[in-house]
Amino acid sequence: MTLKVDIRKLSFINEMAKVGTNGVADNMSKLLGEDAQMEVTKTNFVDVEDIQAQLGPEKRVGVRVRLLDSPHGHILILFPEESAKKITAIMLRDVVDDMSNVSGKMARSAVEEMGNMMASGFIDGWADVLGRAIDIAAPQLVYAPAEDVVGRTAGLGGDDLALFFDSNLSVPSYEIEAEIYAFPDLEQFVKMINGIEVRTV
Repeated sequence: MTLKVDIRKLSFINEMAKVGTNGVADNMSKLLGEDAQMEVTKTNFVDVEDIQAQLGPEKRVGVRVRLLDSPHGHILILFPEESAKKITAIMLRDVVDDMSNVSGKMARSAVEEMGNMMASGFIDGWADVLGRAIDIAAPQLVYAPAEDVVGRTAGLGGDDLALFFDSNLSVPSYEIEAEIYAFPDLEQFVKMINGIEVRTV
């Protein structure tokens, strides 16, 4: 299988990252009642083994979401444990006065809810750029060494490349690190990107 993206279409991949993360920020702003901003610092196709080597055994918390429509595959939203604690505090601040009393189940639920909102916003952004609806399955909570989560997710689709978005989510008084990985069916994804019409002025 040869995967060649029309060089004129490369900007659409960056556009998808930008629109996707804007969707994340919009969903967070609505949820929190505060102006959230999300910035992508890097977008790249990365070999899965290279990602695993960089991430190592440090645990991540997050969600894996399966795309039910083209380009199919999965979206993975991962948070370092320190960011997951901040997310729990944000999500439960109107419910719990003392965070030390929060159960593990409540904390996992808070992270799952935010991860789902981020994934939904991201995928809605993709759908806008691609000009089509993309339905998703219910999110799966993941909590394991980062290299294992990435490896298992990549294995579900059988591709050895992932689309990696290094990003930071800023909410007033909070800095949350988030890693977004897209594991689309690469053949479908490249076909869709190459099928986007380039507008000329």
